[in-house]
Formats: sequence, C-alpha cells, structure tokens
Amino acid sequence: MQSTFLRCPMMSWLPTAPDFRGDLRAALKTTDPTDCLEKLASLAAYKPGFLETVQLDRALGRLGLKEAPGFLPIRLAVLASSTVDHLLPAIRIAGLRRRLLIDTHSGAYGQYRQDLLDPTASLHQFAPQTVLFSLTAEEAIAAVPLMATVTEVDETIARLIGELRSLWQRAREIFNAAIIQQTFINVTESLFGSYDRLVPGAPARVVARLNDRLCEAAAQDGTLLLDIARASERDGIDAWFDAGRWLQGKLEVAPQAAPLYGDFVARILAAQRGLSKKCLVLDLDNTLWGGVIGDDGIDGIVLGEGSAVGEAHLALQRYAKQLKERGVILAVCSKNNPEVAEAAFREHPEMLLHRSDIAVFLANWHDKMENLKAVATRLNIGIDSLVFVDDNPVERARIRQSLPMIAVPELPEDSAQFVRCLADAGYFEAVAFTSEDRHRAGQYAAIAEREVLLGSAQSMDEFLRGLKMSVAFGPFTVVDHARVVQLINKTNQFNTTTRRYTSEEITYFANLPNALTLQFRLSDRFGDNGLVSAMILRSTPDHEDVLEIDSWVMSCRVFGRQLEFEAMNIAVEAARQRGARAFIADYIASSKNEVISALYPSLGFAAVNETAPTNGMRWFLNFADYVTRETHIIRAGAAQ
Repeated sequence: MQSTFLRCPMMSWLPTAPDFRGDLRAALKTTDPTDCLEKLASLAAYKPGFLETVQLDRALGRLGLKEAPGFLPIRLAVLASSTVDHLLPAIRIAGLRRRLLIDTHSGAYGQYRQDLLDPTASLHQFAPQTVLFSLTAEEAIAAVPLMATVTEVDETIARLIGELRSLWQRAREIFNAAIIQQTFINVTESLFGSYDRLVPGAPARVVARLNDRLCEAAAQDGTLLLDIARASERDGIDAWFDAGRWLQGKLEVAPQAAPLYGDFVARILAAQRGLSKKCLVLDLDNTLWGGVIGDDGIDGIVLGEGSAVGEAHLALQRYAKQLKERGVILAVCSKNNPEVAEAAFREHPEMLLHRSDIAVFLANWHDKMENLKAVATRLNIGIDSLVFVDDNPVERARIRQSLPMIAVPELPEDSAQFVRCLADAGYFEAVAFTSEDRHRAGQYAAIAEREVLLGSAQSMDEFLRGLKMSVAFGPFTVVDHARVVQLINKTNQFNTTTRRYTSEEITYFANLPNALTLQFRLSDRFGDNGLVSAMILRSTPDHEDVLEIDSWVMSCRVFGRQLEFEAMNIAVEAARQRGARAFIADYIASSKNEVISALYPSLGFAAVNETAPTNGMRWFLNFADYVTRETHIIRAGAAQ
C-alpha cells in the first residue's frame, strides 16, 4: 500500500536553513550542553520538514536537559484515540523554537480513559501541567444512524460531549492541569454530495455538529481549543490526512503535517505563559503600500481599490487594524522622511490605518535595528515581544541575525499573500479576549499624551502629580477572573516569582480562606489603564500571622507611576485587618524580571538569605517597621 510522504508545504513564514545538515553537525560537536541547546534552538527557527524535525529532536534528546537557563520547562500529556507518537518530536521542536523545553507523555493507543482514571498509570507519575485531548470523530459517527433525526443527532452528541467534559474535569481535579481539546478533523467521504449538509445523520454533518457543540462546551468550561479542523479545511484534507497512513498505523494527522501540528500546540503553550507577541512593527514602502513614497510621492503610491497590488496592501492594513482592535500594539519602523511618511496617513484617501492607530512611529534614516530597540523601549515591552514585517529580504535577514529574539516572517514576493503569511505564523496566539485587550490600543495611544506631559513637567514629581492618578482595588472577582489569569500568565518583567497558574488554580486561591488576593486598576487624566496589577498572598505553614507574597505582577504600561508603593500600602493594611503581622516574599530571578530585582528592599523588606530560593532572594517585612509610602495616587475604593 503506497502512501504520500511530502515535505511540509506549510509554515511558509519561516526562512529556509542555508545548511541544515552542516549546522546540525556543528551543534552536535559543541561540548557544552547549554551552548548546544542554543544552537539547536537557532536551527529550530528555520522551516522544518518532517525528517529535519526528527533529526533535531534526536539531537535534543541526547542532551537530556529538563531545564536550562532562558528556557521554560513544561510537562505535556497527549491523550489520544489515534497514533500520535510521530507528533511528539514536532511538539518538542516547535517548543524549542519558542524557548520552551517540553517534556511529553503519551499513553498506549486508545487508552486515554483508562490512563486518566487509573491512579497507577504512568500518566499520574508524570503529573502533566497541560493535558491535550487528541481524539477522532469515529465514535460519534458510529453512534449516529444515517436515518437519525436532528433531535436524535443532538442527543447523541450531547451525551458524547458530556462524557468528554467529565474527562476534562477529571484531569483538572487530578493534575490541576490546563486542558487543551483538539477539534475533530472531518475525514469522511461524501454520501449525498452537496446534499450532505441537509442530512442530519450524514457523517460530514455529524462532525460539523460535533465541533459546534465542542466549541460551546469549551467556552463554558474554560478549555482551550487546538483547531485542527479549521486548519485542515483551509489547507485541504490531503495536507493533513493520509488514508494509507490511517489504515497502516491509525495516524490521523499525517507525518507531513506534524511540524505544523507541533507549532499549533506550542503556540498555545507559549500563549498560556505570556509568550505571545505583543506588537506588530510595520515597514511602509512596498509593505503598507506599493511603491516608494519618497520617490513616487503620495499620489504615486499604489494603494486601494481598482488595482490588485493596491488591494493587497490595503488588505494588510485591514488585517493590522483588526489586530489592533483585539489588543495588538501597532508601530512603524521605516527608512523614510518622517514628514512625508506621516503625510500619507493624513492625506492619502485610501489609507485605512490612521496615524492615531500607530503607538510608535519611527520613520527616519537610522539603522532599523536601533529603531526596533527604540520601539520596545518607548512601549516599555521586551524586544522579544515584537514582530517586524518588511518586504526587503536583506533587512529581514539582518534583523534575524542581529536581533534573533524578534519575529520576522519571511514574506512572499506576492503582496497578495502578505496577510496569509502573517496570520499563519500565529505570533499573536491568544488564550483569552478580555476587556483590557479591547481597550489596549487606546491605552497605548495615551502613552504619547503622557510623554507630552512628562516633557513639559519640571520634575518627575510634577509629572506624577499632573497625571491625577487614582487606584481602585479589591479581591479577585468572577468578573475580572479572565484578566487576572491573563495578567499572571503574560507578565514577565514585573513578576516577582514568574509562577504561572491555570484558571482553576486562580479560582482556588480566590476561594482559599487563609489566602488574600488583591487586584488593582489604575486611572489617570488620560484614561483608564485597566486592571494592571494582581497579588496572591497566603499564610505560611509555620506562622498563620505571616503571609507569603506568592505572586505579584504588574503591567509594564504603568511602570514608574508609584503603583508598587501604593499597592504595598494597601496590601499591608488588608493583611493587618486579617490579623497578620508580617510578609515574607521571594524574588526569583528570570531572564526578564531584573528590572524589579531591588523592589522589595525599596519597600522596606529585609533580606532573609538563609532560606532564599534557588536563583533568588527571600525578603521579610515586619509591619511594625513598615513606613507607609507617600504617593500621588488617590484611592477610588473597591475595583468594579
């Protein structure tokens, strides 16, 4: 029986490795395991085929590293009703691309129920942090007769979804794990032709109905979706499913699709941990419009209806605007005369993006590498939060070499494919969509207004006083639960311990009698910054009157505004009301939180080095010694 075995035609946003085999051999000759890991991670940033993925994974496995500086370890269990062993290397290498060290576990074929329910199964010793359910639609199709009515189909699907939800709940209870559910691929053949969609019991209609109900259940239960069904529809079923491979070894996802499958999984795992990109940085000439505005003038650039090229560039602007509406920051980095470049945003009748949509606009003749650094600095975000879109392959290659932490999609020559390339890359993968996301663009737009105030102020004290800030605070609530989970898992700079918690764990802390949770919303004369800080405090085992600051996070958007001082004032008062006499807190260093390494001593904490955590410091604050910090923030009462 023959079967297709193709090099993955997808993942076009990644560049091709100039010498994969040579670079892999060089990496394997590296004697230091950490250096070797870095070289393998660099190789993972290139477009992989299935064989290259397997070779990289073998090299990674030889290192035997479960942890490494600058890499985040994750334990992932894949519970499947089909063969998935060939997918695990792709998941691990896609994780490596995002500086994740993913330790994977998969049970015996089709034994996912037994593995989950049997406490002696190896799954329980593995103790996954995330559980991925990768199931086929076979059971649902078999359970629905072709002659079934709509009601009968819905009842059967409701029962199957109910059973699946009970497995999600069981996995949460046992492992405190985040749950990812794979959508069901439609590998059925047509029975009625186009009339399939009108027959309730037709297999294709059953799978479609099953996915609809699955999405509804996932939204209700806080389960994340791995939407392979949509991907297979977009790319074509033959790109994802090989009937020969299915019959030979029950592989539902074909080997040629494994690299993309792994990338999808790694995107979600990264997004859970706040590693999705935050800012889209756009070039101008031949990117946002066709032509070179400095040579062609505003009237000469190609943009808008009536031209295929003009509509292609307009489509990129439209997509960028949609990203902004869901919370992605937009910036411009272009070698151009700034007055001419900005004039296009004001005066060209076909421009969909406006100057006000752009949080940072750098059009000049400076090196783009330095301008990209400046974008990150002005926005107060990590430079690894940037995605840089540029039509020039020379500029792309230079940024990849000089600033490899910036994502640079390999744009195709055809501008009609720009949007597809950017969307397919999944740089902005989300695991929630909160009120703060919807308003983030306006919040970053207000940065410019604050900079004007800062520039006119005679001192920092005058600037802070002129902001007229107020803080609303209170415990975690159901209303703000999604934002708290997002903030704790996305924040990297002002994050005292970089501990990540699932939605269920946050709910647990919020309901824990001996825990204290606090959320803070900061507003000023330019608008509401939203929920920007959260604290989790709980009593220590030996001293109930001493609370440990388990986690404290704050959005980079409000750095330097004295909120850390006012938040500690509030926390001390709230803890005193509970009968506490002291705080103990850890600062655990990461690659991104050095900015707050002196946070606790600045708040009056004293070092307790004999019990310090690995790679960190432990601090103690006796309330009797605490001096309330004076700030320019007034209290607005309980957060709503």
